[in-house]
Amino acid sequence: MASAMTAYIAVVLTTIILLFTVTHSSTLGVEYVSRLLQVQDRERAPSSVQISAARAVLDRLIPSHSPSFDFQIITKEHCGGVSCFSISNHPSSNVQGAPEILIRGVTGVELLSGVHWYLKNLCGAHISWDKTGGSQLSSVPKPGSLPRMQDDGLLIQRPVPWNYYQNAVTSSYTFAWWDWKRWEKEIDWMALQGINMPLAFTGQEAIWQKVFQKFNISSSDLDDFFGGPAFLAWSRMANLHGWGGPLPQSWLDQQLVMQKKILARMYELGMTPVLPAFSGNVPAALKNVYPSAKITRLGNWFTVDSNPKWCCTYLLDATDPLFIEIGKAFISQQVKEYGRSSHIYNCDTFDENTPPTDDPNYISSLAAAIFKGMQSGDDEAVWLMQGWLFAYDPYWRPPQMQALLHAVPIGKMIVLDLFAEVKPIWTSSDQFYGVPYIWCMLHNFAGNVEMYGVLDSLGSGPVDARISNNSTMVGVGMSMEGIEQNPVVYDLMSEMAFQHKKINVKTWLDSYSSRRYGKFVPLVQEAWNILYHTLYNCTDGAYDKNRDVIVAFPDVDPSFLSRKSFLNKKNQLKDTDEAFDKPHLWYSTSEVIRALQLFIEGGNELSESNTFRYDLVDLTRQALAKYANDLFVDVIEAYESKYSDGVVFLSEKFLELVDDMDMLLGCHEGFLLGPWLESSKQLAINREQEKQYEWNARTQITMWFDNTDKEASLLRDYGNKYWSGLLRDYYGPRAAIYFKYLKESLAKGNGFNLKSWRKEWIKLTNEWQDGKYVYPIKSEGDALNTSRWLFNKYLRDSAIISDH
Repeated sequence: MASAMTAYIAVVLTTIILLFTVTHSSTLGVEYVSRLLQVQDRERAPSSVQISAARAVLDRLIPSHSPSFDFQIITKEHCGGVSCFSISNHPSSNVQGAPEILIRGVTGVELLSGVHWYLKNLCGAHISWDKTGGSQLSSVPKPGSLPRMQDDGLLIQRPVPWNYYQNAVTSSYTFAWWDWKRWEKEIDWMALQGINMPLAFTGQEAIWQKVFQKFNISSSDLDDFFGGPAFLAWSRMANLHGWGGPLPQSWLDQQLVMQKKILARMYELGMTPVLPAFSGNVPAALKNVYPSAKITRLGNWFTVDSNPKWCCTYLLDATDPLFIEIGKAFISQQVKEYGRSSHIYNCDTFDENTPPTDDPNYISSLAAAIFKGMQSGDDEAVWLMQGWLFAYDPYWRPPQMQALLHAVPIGKMIVLDLFAEVKPIWTSSDQFYGVPYIWCMLHNFAGNVEMYGVLDSLGSGPVDARISNNSTMVGVGMSMEGIEQNPVVYDLMSEMAFQHKKINVKTWLDSYSSRRYGKFVPLVQEAWNILYHTLYNCTDGAYDKNRDVIVAFPDVDPSFLSRKSFLNKKNQLKDTDEAFDKPHLWYSTSEVIRALQLFIEGGNELSESNTFRYDLVDLTRQALAKYANDLFVDVIEAYESKYSDGVVFLSEKFLELVDDMDMLLGCHEGFLLGPWLESSKQLAINREQEKQYEWNARTQITMWFDNTDKEASLLRDYGNKYWSGLLRDYYGPRAAIYFKYLKESLAKGNGFNLKSWRKEWIKLTNEWQDGKYVYPIKSEGDALNTSRWLFNKYLRDSAIISDH
């Protein structure tokens, strides 16, 4: 078996080496930011510090092999003027006990990128998040027997300087409850994936508390300003205030300590963390302290009745002199607390908040003032801005875009082309009108669980952008709203930070399953070929917000739910005349079920692999979720036909399926509700905080925002999750209420009682959000046997799996 694997890796290695190029290329954008790059190079941690930090990561990843690698920091001059890493046989590798592989790199991140490249391409290893199965390192040969590099080794240059990571809301959808142990693992993962520009948003509320005190705003004045721990992202962006709060002082203090640890580790590894900047979002009390300041109240952001308790935040006009004062104070306070900065600051003043006028002059003056606030606190400041607004809001036409982008000197603003894998802005904006930008993959919304991707776009899009005429691209990035899902997507996208040529994704995938599971299994490889052109080939242009019936139950009268409208593949997104969001279906369900069958048939050879078990549970869940959509429509059709027995039978089958899926998800720790809830309570220092934090955690994944007793939140189910415990105790009971009113309607001969259904569902939700039940944090059950049983129970019959 070992020799077969070695031969297989040799073939794969030959192919992969052809995919990497060592020739250097640059863009206009890189020239524009050259001053910043020079400053950052000059201010990086000493080589000894970076090597020690990289060594510590390697010790945590694979301690048995740490002595087999030696590290050296080199300058960009050794790399052709750019960042790079090189891998070669160690000069002493023939001496017993000496290091076998020498990795040189410009930073600690480059050193660890080299480790990852070596383990991945020469040892057939795979590195992923723990929740998605963790790292597969069993294929790495024993120390003393590591594969040798050919000839003089290999040099890998970055085609663009930066590999960006995170979305402004990832901090809430994923990081909300993390302790240092989890953060340390994530920073390790970042470095191994080559990420050198992560957002660093943790703990900023403590900074704001100190800044606003200088402007005579008390801590109690901020109780209504900061959102709760699970909603801080939207509080920061001026979408809401107070929801889930107030924040205890202990939270502010804890998070500031955490941020200092996070930043220290990032700097030790040579990263460029991005700090927040002032966007104009201010507490209501500032109006009283500065009555003449230009402070306006924004409009409603998704509250059900424009409730001022949560909505309609206050925005200080950037042209007001007070804006620059506060902006300067915030930057200065961060530098004072953290001891340094990387000079890049994120600010998203207009994120889902439309300016009051479309006058380009107004927009230009506003943007110039925002940047002046940053620059007043840091002479070298560069503004990093999420480009989501350009894809989201039709307000931003060319004159308005240019007014915003050109209000700042070229090279002093970097735009994240946030959704470039589906809706790139660089192609329609003449490369952001000459402003440097980062090509980003958004991919995931709200941390929803869905097997989805656009692999071909990832393998070619960044290269197309970089080599285009007059390219202003300066980086690639991953800007997902939630992580710990679809590891194949993130494995490929991370690799694009070092790819100079387009990737043949089919060839790349031929080695992926072997690396991920540590073994080549032909049946599973065949399954991945199917997944490549189905689940991971979404080309319909629709963004993938999971609206499957189980996790996003339609809050409408059944008359709206015909099969044709509900399962229309050609138009997944909600139309203006529709009352509900359709489930997204972009592929042949029968082909995916065939892939699942292959997974199960090949599973006996991989049942000990945690990465395989994760993918098997996820694929089974995916197939059953789409089957549930069909089954739900069957219930509705029986209702419309006034077939009472059919409604009873089919609805019971639907609820049984939900319970079965809950059991399936319980077979892997990546699909458990318990860890999310328990981690929230671990950060509390008393019972009152436990209750508040758990409410935050439960609310974000269900109703999300405010509701009345008769009207659901407009953001209900936005953060939905396929998690064991959530299906059994929330999604299933909710569906049962709806089915109860269907049966009651037929029995009484009346129309469907939508108001009563909604009221009872909202009551269920409110009670569940206040619930105290403790859910498991460890998985139980046999993933392979459970998947096989569910396949036979629901999916084998060709009549059931036919495409609609």
